[in-house]
Amino acid sequence: MRPTEAPAFDPVTGFIHGLTPDDIPPEAMHMARRCLMDSLAVWAGGSRSAPARIACDHAAKRYPGDLPMPFDGRRVNPVGFAFAGACSTDALDGHDGHQLCKGHASAALVPVLLAELGPETDCTLDQMLAHLIVGEEIAIRAGLSLHDTAADYHSSGAWNAVGAAAMGARMRGLNAEMTRHALGIAEYYAPRAPMMRCIDHPSMVKDSTSWGALTAASALDLAEDGFTGAPASICNDAPEYWQDLGQHWRILETNFKAYPVCRWAHPPIEAALGLMRTHEIAVAEIASVTVSTFAAATRLATMRPADGDQAQYSLPLCLAVAMRKGTILPAHILPETYDTPEVWGLVDRITLTEDPKLTAIFPAQRLATVTIDTRDGRSLTSGPTDARGNFDAPLSDDELLAKCKAYVADVLPADAAVTLAALLSGPHPTPAQLKAALNRRT
Repeated sequence: MRPTEAPAFDPVTGFIHGLTPDDIPPEAMHMARRCLMDSLAVWAGGSRSAPARIACDHAAKRYPGDLPMPFDGRRVNPVGFAFAGACSTDALDGHDGHQLCKGHASAALVPVLLAELGPETDCTLDQMLAHLIVGEEIAIRAGLSLHDTAADYHSSGAWNAVGAAAMGARMRGLNAEMTRHALGIAEYYAPRAPMMRCIDHPSMVKDSTSWGALTAASALDLAEDGFTGAPASICNDAPEYWQDLGQHWRILETNFKAYPVCRWAHPPIEAALGLMRTHEIAVAEIASVTVSTFAAATRLATMRPADGDQAQYSLPLCLAVAMRKGTILPAHILPETYDTPEVWGLVDRITLTEDPKLTAIFPAQRLATVTIDTRDGRSLTSGPTDARGNFDAPLSDDELLAKCKAYVADVLPADAAVTLAALLSGPHPTPAQLKAALNRRT
């Protein structure tokens, strides 16, 4: 069954189907290019991980089709493409996010976006970015609404599935009724996973974004085939988040990560590195490190992570690696790199404590205070410190370009990497050129 009626212009479906590139301010279009490039770079960086390999093998085996998977080449259908792409992106915790949502929109949206573009891509980059912006605006509002109306802290797949379904409904030209059913199916089937369980027990399930993307792709197919869904409650139960669609651009609240680890570990990393630079402290001089932060971050307490998934959710390890290396790159959180006596010796000198004042202002602010005690008797304390890359203190385009270059270096040939970076550096590639570049491999 194909759509036959014009979309009804209620606040949500009207925005989904009515937005044009000309309606979008330049700063939102630029932010969409940042989100797209950064997400593809993180996808590339995660593509060599164990979760990505398993997810791509699974997709190739269970979801055969016509779409070549980026950084892999095997052909799958849109559902398998969305699942494998989101899993590969989520495998490396370097993706963009939203502070109040406590999660990630683009990690599901970008794989679904490429899946819905299909093997033949004849749209312009601005049209592609408009699709992505629709998904971002719906997904972020869905996350805000869910956190306001449900008691539990749910993983990103619980709400980015709704944004991805909205974006796909626009791209397929579904009518208003089908669009509402697609959103309802995606919301109802979305994985409302208890996020803190993966914080306490890090594993490949991560932020359930892989299943959010798969749910969105399946919801689109079902709605197109006439399957019905209950109204999406998170689009109805908190109307204050939906009335300003097309006026308040939530995508501009996106934050970007300087390091490929849980963002809750970033404030202590910045605080510790700042102390070491200011006071010229060498690692060998450190007797102990105390991190005072919000309660949720103290749950990142795995002391001996056994793999990259556990490492990304281990605040002591992330901090120890950053203090030894001066930064964290994807290779630094692999066991073959961090499994050394020097790293474990520093991990064992790190203590995590809760600061109730910092807990009280979470998630609007995510701060940490670090105290370094040195072997010569000094005790040096930072002030409350935030992560770099928040929307009000963003990473520059040059910093994102450097991140992109580092993450794709071992995955894409040099000319393909240049095409990806051109999303920011220009001249901007067409979607067809971009997809072709992603199918190149070293």
